[in-house]
Order: sequence, then structure tokens, then C-alpha cells
Amino acid sequence: MSTTDLEPAGGAADVGAGEALLDLLNGFIGELRQAGLPVSLTENLDAMEAVRHIPLDDRVAFKYALAATLVKNHAHWRAFEPVFEVYFSLRGAEFAIDEEAEGGPSGPEELGEGEQPEGAGRGDSQGGPGDALTPEELAEMLYQSLLRGDEAMMRAMARQAVKRYAGMEPGRPVGGTYYLYRTMRNLDLEGMLERLMEQARTDAPEPLTSLEERLERDEYEHRVDQLKQEIEAEIRRRLVADRGVDAMAKTLRKPLPEDIDFMHASREEMISLRKALQPLARRLAVRLARKRRHGRKGALDFRSTVRHSLSYGGVPAEPKFKYPRPSKPEIFVVADISGSVAAFARFTLHLVHAISSQFSRVRSFVFIDGIDEVTRFFEGTEDIVEAIHRVNTEADVVWVDGHSDYGHAFEVFWQRYGKDVGPKTTVIVLGDARNNYHASQSWVIKEMRQKARHVYWLNPEPRAYWDTGDSIVGEYGVHCDGTFECRNLRQLERFVDHLV
Repeated sequence: MSTTDLEPAGGAADVGAGEALLDLLNGFIGELRQAGLPVSLTENLDAMEAVRHIPLDDRVAFKYALAATLVKNHAHWRAFEPVFEVYFSLRGAEFAIDEEAEGGPSGPEELGEGEQPEGAGRGDSQGGPGDALTPEELAEMLYQSLLRGDEAMMRAMARQAVKRYAGMEPGRPVGGTYYLYRTMRNLDLEGMLERLMEQARTDAPEPLTSLEERLERDEYEHRVDQLKQEIEAEIRRRLVADRGVDAMAKTLRKPLPEDIDFMHASREEMISLRKALQPLARRLAVRLARKRRHGRKGALDFRSTVRHSLSYGGVPAEPKFKYPRPSKPEIFVVADISGSVAAFARFTLHLVHAISSQFSRVRSFVFIDGIDEVTRFFEGTEDIVEAIHRVNTEADVVWVDGHSDYGHAFEVFWQRYGKDVGPKTTVIVLGDARNNYHASQSWVIKEMRQKARHVYWLNPEPRAYWDTGDSIVGEYGVHCDGTFECRNLRQLERFVDHLV
């Protein structure tokens, strides 16, 4: 479908174009939902209204118009962009991947006579006009496009650079990162950036001040980033043309921060998780407060109903009820901080303490084969990140060899702190229950359940892994009010609703 197919032409064509655009956007929104982005019907209508006011052949404006109406926060942009780029990669004649197209807008003749370096087009390569460029001529044209900030020329040169250097072959099972590396390696953009700065210094009537130097460098770095994006987009278009939209959508789809697995998150994903945690805490705090405030109605308040009915001549037109005033629960968090489970425990502790205002008290305990109360690290500080760091570095959690021993840790917990567990206490155990084949001492959980208000177990492993190998989560789970798979922030958010 070309972009011209979507442009209104009056009469019946108007209707046809509108329907085509509606189908196009509905398909795109379906892809966004597949990627986990929440898109409501209202936002769908907003997107339709937004794109009516922009030229459909302006890809950048089209992209940001959709983002402005469909993306709720900056963290979701990372997932939105790949979906957009893949879905619309071959929408429009200017994005077609064929020999004729590459000999058209990608060819140097489209750039104008004055934009070609001397000697362009005299190479020995065969193929379209762009193939006739030598590597030196291609580098010179790239330099000129960056110097002038000519986006059309950048786009054309990006296509030629990918065609010449990426080495893409139909059906080859290679990721886009490899092709990007091959292309960038041959372009020497760092050297080109320094050449641009030298040109800026030469063209300046007076020596550049440090501020002017910085501004010039920032501008050229921005243009280089634009070129990189055009190269990535070209590689992506070619991969989509070769492998299909569906295959590439699955390959390039990036998880939302709330869907990132705690136990397998990369360094970059950990950063996005930390950024998403505080907004989530605020949202949950509001939700819990509202839930407590607007709880279910209690029994009929006869006296209040009669008293209120006097204003209606004694007719009980508006019954009054005794609203329950549930007390805030006391939370005990008992967390395994060994190995890969540590990331899950860290984020859960962070979240629980961030919403601690909704509980009467929060006490935290961490263990490996020994156990230590770490509540003191969270008291009197607003920097929960620093508190978590102190937990990881100062807590006394090693008894023998620093390998997980749930049974011993639970025994010690019950000896030291069991008397503090009462009918207002909700105990949350965090861990994968991989006990290295030690004794489970599950009687501790049973005793805890008899005294406590609730006992919940949160496990960061997929349910399919439970009770395999040295996992004994089922042995503990029979004594809990609930065992929950809790691999990401979305699942953690759903669990929090059980705490009030």
C-alpha cells in the first residue's frame, strides 16, 4: 500500500482512503497490543484524529503523531518504535526494496549535479547508478550530507552504504546487529565527525569559544545519530522484505519495563526497571488507599438510617451502613537474596518500602543460609536505593557456606522473631525455594500460617520450573494462603492488590 492510496481525493475516494487508513491503524494498534502496550478505544480514536491533520507522506510526523496519542509514558517508547518501524517498513513506494527503487531515489542523479563529488559515477562497479560510486566517493557524499544536514541525501546515502557494505543475502539467518556492525565499520563516522569539526573551525571567522565548539559538536553528533538511524531503518526494511513483517516483529519486539524478567534482565533493562519502579509505587499507593477507603459496605446502621429519614418525613429513602474500618496490616518480608533471585528480592523490597505508608509497619528479613533483620537500613531514610545497597553489603546472611538453606533460615527466623508474628501480620516470603536438598523445615511455614493473618509466597521462576530439581515450593506452598509467580513488575503489581 502506498501513501498515495491513503490520501483523500474527494467523493468515493474519500471513503475508500478513510477505510484504508482505518484498517492500517487498526492493524498497527493490534501489533502494539501484541507487544504489551495498553491502547484504549479512546486513544485509537485520538490517533485517527491526529493523522488527519498531517501529511501522510511525512513519515516522521506520522510516527510522532501516533506516539503522542498512543504512548503513555517514556518507558513505552522503547517498545513502540520497533513496532512502528517494522509495521510501516514497506508502506509506501519510497520504501520499496527492488532494483528499480534503488536506481531511483538512491541514485546520485536524484541528488542534483552540484551534490556529487568530482568523478562520481566513473567507478567500475556494475548495477544501478549508486553502485558506480567508489568507496571514496560514497564517503565524500556522506560527508557532504552531514555537513549540510540534508536528510534526503542522508537517507539516499544510507541506502547505498547498506547495499555496499552490509553484505545482506536473501534467506541468510543473520541478525540486523551484524549487518549494522559491518556497515558502520566501513564508514568511520568518528573520523568523519572530526573532519566536520575541522571544517567548522575553518569556516568560523574567529576562533570558536568552548561553548561554540560544544554546540557545533552537539549538532554534528545529532546528524551522525540521524544517519545511524537511517542505516538501521534501511537494514530493517530489507530484513522485513526478506523475512516478512510477522517474523521481524517477533525478532525486534522489545519488552516493556513492567514485562522484563527480574532473573534475566540485562544491565540496560535493570536501569529501565529502576526508572519504572517509583511511578509504579505511587500508583499502587493511591490504589491501596482508595481500596481501603471505598471498601465494601458493612451492616445496616439502623439508628443513622432513622435519624437521616427525618428529613424525608420518616421515610427511609437513603439507607445508611456501618462502613468497616480495616486496620492497616503489618508486613513481614522474608527474602532470599542469593544468586539470581537477588534482583527479584531487591525490587520487591524496594516496592514494599516505597508503599510502606499503606501498612502499619514493614519489617524486612533477608537470608541465604543465615538470616538477618534489615529493617534498620530502611528506617529514617528516603533513599531506598542506598538502603538496598546496605542490605547487600552489610547484612549477616551467611551461616556456613553461603549456599541457600531455607530450612535453617526459617528455623532461625522462628526462634528469633516468631513471637512477633500475630493476627495482624501478613508474611511475604520471596524466593525460588531451591534448597540445595537440605531439610525443608516446612513446619515453620505451617506454624506461621496459624498465627499470622496471611502468608504468601512469591516465586520469580516460571511455574513450569516449580518442584523440579531442588525446588520444593510445593512443600511450602500447601501451608500458604497463596503462591504467586512473580517474574516481573506487572505480576508484582497484581499481587499487591492482595495486601489490603
